[in-house]
Amino acid sequence: MPRSLSFAIILTFLAAFSAAAQSQDSSAAPPHSTSQDPASPAETKKPKKVWTNEDIPNAKGAISVVGDTKNNSKPTASKPANAQYAASVRKQLDKLQGQIADIDKQLVDLKNFSAGEPSTTASGVKLDKSYQREPIEVQVRALQDKKKDLESKVDALLDEARKKGVDSSQLR
Repeated sequence: MPRSLSFAIILTFLAAFSAAAQSQDSSAAPPHSTSQDPASPAETKKPKKVWTNEDIPNAKGAISVVGDTKNNSKPTASKPANAQYAASVRKQLDKLQGQIADIDKQLVDLKNFSAGEPSTTASGVKLDKSYQREPIEVQVRALQDKKKDLESKVDALLDEARKKGVDSSQLR
């Protein structure tokens, strides 16, 4: 019973509070209305000037006209890339791509060897190579990592050349 009584008291206070708030809002004075005629500010505004081709020669001062050849600024041509730098980059790219081609041949040889097929080299004997004690899979993984590293160097070199203004056609 005490809960329902306290609930009823709270509802009564809320209803009285909302009624008092409404009566204060309704007793507030309405905002002051302007006694000026709404048409008078529009009449005092100056109409915008519409320019025609006939008005332009009579105008004083400089006028910016769309399509005027005097005011057009020509885009500045980017300076050509240094030919010596392009040759240097081309030489570095050729060296890196040659290394990648050598790694590809080594990968083919290792994969053929692991499959039991003959080597792709002409004689099959490599006098300049020593015996490898590493398993073939480890050698293949090492060569693939080296190839990825070389490819990332090629990409970095191409990006640097592009940033310096060298065209890809200059690097071929």
